Amino acid sequence: MALSKTITLSNGYNLPLVGLGTWKSAPGQVYEAVKAAIDLGYRHIDCAFAYGNENEVGKALSEVIASGKVRRDELFITSKLWNTYHKRERVQLCLDKTLTALQLDYVDLYLIHWPFGYQEGDVTFPRNEKGEVLVSDIDYLETYQGMEDVAKAGKAKSIGLSNFNSEQITNVLKHATIKPVVNQVECHPYLNQKRLIEFCQKNGIVVTAYSPLGSPDRPFAKPGDPSLLDDPRLKTIADKYGKTSAQILIRFQVQRNVVVIPKSVTPSRIASNIDVFDFELSNEEMATIESFDNGFRLINLKANGPHVYEHKYYPFNIPF
Repeated sequence: MALSKTITLSNGYNLPLVGLGTWKSAPGQVYEAVKAAIDLGYRHIDCAFAYGNENEVGKALSEVIASGKVRRDELFITSKLWNTYHKRERVQLCLDKTLTALQLDYVDLYLIHWPFGYQEGDVTFPRNEKGEVLVSDIDYLETYQGMEDVAKAGKAKSIGLSNFNSEQITNVLKHATIKPVVNQVECHPYLNQKRLIEFCQKNGIVVTAYSPLGSPDRPFAKPGDPSLLDDPRLKTIADKYGKTSAQILIRFQVQRNVVVIPKSVTPSRIASNIDVFDFELSNEEMATIESFDNGFRLINLKANGPHVYEHKYYPFNIPF
């Protein structure tokens, strides 16, 4: 059993550098994946209200805690506030639903999933007759006040951001009474986020990388999209260490002090993904992998329509 090393957040809590991602983990699979991950040494599970599978994650967590395999205080559970709960008074409502689903009294980290809101209500993706997602213009600073409320209530030990750009983070830092400790963003060698990572680290904010393996199972992948795991340059480095391309991608992030949350429901891959602490990439290899950067963004929400990508808080219209 391999336990992940940790990184210390600005508020003193320790976040395991490798966690289990649960986005796109299908019903009937995520329950087994979480149980397997904890058996294999994972202590960090990354969830979100919008993933629609927190009930199953909660069942697994409840069982492993009840069995005595792990104590609640040994686990680091992250969840995310969904876009339809951006009004300050609705933040707690969303978190309460998550806590009920996860069968927990608190989460270790709660993030604003996106800096812009959708039309408030209980429909996860509210759409008009054209199928375009309907948005709200609630200021993310109001949303962040709601995040501070749940932190003060003890329902979230730490709070933070996801998909925020440098200008938006600066704005939050200017107004926050409780500092955000994490910014979770898409990050892999084709979008290495070097400038955003440097910006966050300079401001005492840890970066978590989602889709670190290139998210090959994303539902909106198009024919001809580059496949990161099949990149021959990566395979050459992997062969040198007797590791998989996925392990090289995870190690790359760990060596940058970036938390990484690869998703898998296959026990052998879950085990492999945390087995990255017995080797070290050279400076030259790190530079080679960094050089893959081509700005290829997997997750841009363009499919959700112009209301989203033309929103004043859409985060990807500036360099970082």
